[in-house]
Amino acid sequence: MTPPIDLGAILRPGDHVVVGQACGEPTTLVEALIKQGPDIGGLTVFIATSFSGLFTATDAFTVSSMGAIGALRARAAGHRLTVVPCHVSQVGPLIEAGIIGCDAAFIQVSPADANGDHSCGLISDHVRAAVATARVVVAEVNDRTPFTHGETVPGSAIGHAVPVSRPPVEVPPATITATDRAIAAHAASYVEDGAVLQVGIGAVPDALLRLLRDRRDLGVHSGMIGDGLVDLVEAGVVTNARKPIDRGVSVTGALIGTGRLYAFADRNPRIRMCPTSYTHDAAVLGQLERLVTINSALEADLTGAVNAEQSGSAYLGGTGGQVDFVRAGARSPGGHALIVLPSTAKGGTISRITARLSGPVTTARSEVDVIVTEFGAAELRGRSLAERARRLVAIAHPDFREQLDREAHAITRRGF
Repeated sequence: MTPPIDLGAILRPGDHVVVGQACGEPTTLVEALIKQGPDIGGLTVFIATSFSGLFTATDAFTVSSMGAIGALRARAAGHRLTVVPCHVSQVGPLIEAGIIGCDAAFIQVSPADANGDHSCGLISDHVRAAVATARVVVAEVNDRTPFTHGETVPGSAIGHAVPVSRPPVEVPPATITATDRAIAAHAASYVEDGAVLQVGIGAVPDALLRLLRDRRDLGVHSGMIGDGLVDLVEAGVVTNARKPIDRGVSVTGALIGTGRLYAFADRNPRIRMCPTSYTHDAAVLGQLERLVTINSALEADLTGAVNAEQSGSAYLGGTGGQVDFVRAGARSPGGHALIVLPSTAKGGTISRITARLSGPVTTARSEVDVIVTEFGAAELRGRSLAERARRLVAIAHPDFREQLDREAHAITRRGF
């Protein structure tokens, strides 16, 4: 039985609260915040991503985020989400600088070890930045949260510990379609033995990982990892044996998956949880050879600019870690940065390869390396605008190629 917590004795009216994100969301604390928030008044909550669904309907406080990711998409659709456009690697520094307010940090941690330190469990990206900045730290100490190697929170840093025993948030594997498998097949051709992978979660990454069973000595350095990692480790595919740094260890900042992944990560020295100041750092990433990064997008224009955030008036995604990893993969010796997306949306009525983006530029065309759809891969790095347009038309859906070819011809005629 979780003991009651009186947030009115901890928080002040107008406080800014940073909440642990993704599968590290402290759901018991969030439920208390939803119930007691109106009586405190004026609260603002920042959560980078949420999969719990708890934030969907509540008006107990103002919610801000770096994007409409997971269950926050419904909140954005109702115009009840304040979006702070930033890379995930910027969240920690923005908290430390006081730009993202953090009067209180609500986090989920594992039970303490013999030294009195709690592991960050399932999320470590900007947890320590929030802990170091907050006036008060409230920790949900969940005995169902795995004790993971890497980032820890000392018991002395926790102002209020709330013991709970409940399953952490889970994100089940996505349903893989024939289109996802076709995209993954093209992407897999860029992954050679000894490559280091950065992948997100979703159907295409899951499909891709299933195609890598015949590879050898793959490594992992990623902002997040899911259940697919377990399969590749158990199959002897992911060994991290050839990485020049962190040899033998998969490095990540977030575990996003199911209980299978969490059980695998518990006290497993082959997984290390790190902050974004390490997982996304250019100097760290610059030491990795054969780094292959895989990130998704909503659309790409004929010059290679990528939008991963907004489709028309609908905000559907976020900047995340895409730019950091695209730059790193494109610059890595023997590596590549892949942007993967289906060729169409809305039942095939809209082309995702477009003449002009319908939303913001998430990744500039000057950064983009390879764009992949189910119809192939367009290698863009170092190519002229006219050649880029020609290659992107070739991987667009056939129903839209004639129209896009006219747009591409205009680019060829102008030269830009």
